[in-house]
Amino acid sequence: MDTFIRSFAFMQERFPLLLEKTGQHVWMCAVVIAVSVLLSVPAGLVLGHLHRGEFLTTSISNIGRALPSLAVIAIGLGFIGLNFTNIAVALLITAVPPILSQTYLAIDQVDPDTVRAARGMGLTPAQVLLRVELPLALPVLFSGVRIAVIYVISAATLATVAGGGGLGDIVLGQATYGIEGVVAAALWVAALALVSDGLIWGLQRLLAPKGLRVSGVGRGAG
Repeated sequence: MDTFIRSFAFMQERFPLLLEKTGQHVWMCAVVIAVSVLLSVPAGLVLGHLHRGEFLTTSISNIGRALPSLAVIAIGLGFIGLNFTNIAVALLITAVPPILSQTYLAIDQVDPDTVRAARGMGLTPAQVLLRVELPLALPVLFSGVRIAVIYVISAATLATVAGGGGLGDIVLGQATYGIEGVVAAALWVAALALVSDGLIWGLQRLLAPKGLRVSGVGRGAG
């Protein structure tokens, strides 16, 4: 309990340091999430629309869960070296699977009668995907993004082993910052994950069709 209390004193005393490390952490995570979305969402939309690729998306999801980020970073040291690329690859392996699998499921599970009605109205396949399937799929799609964000924010603490900086410098720096510093930085990582999750949920609510903006729709990240 004393350590927990001292961690708040550390936050007050080392506030500028925590802000600096938080900025580094957010930048790393934002880059990885942006790239993950650009890679995963289009692929998931197309595969879900065609109702193909369930085995592929499931396999990628399982592989992503099975590979520890620290192991990927360690393996990458021999091929990529100590740089941001190494960290980004490890975090991408963490972020891509949930976004891809949830995007695929979101589109694949749209009510077939709704899709047939849209086609009967003369909509092209691309219009059906973008105007009908995608809006209805947003809650599940966003749940994948939210899961990925939480995974990446937590896993990014390991970036310090590859010289990436961020809050991991403090979380893994007990010798320098003491146990109270470790606890303080860990609390900041948890708070950052919660705030990010809340912001993405708010964006989801803003973009979702009004008919889906009911209490509890897509609220859970899991």
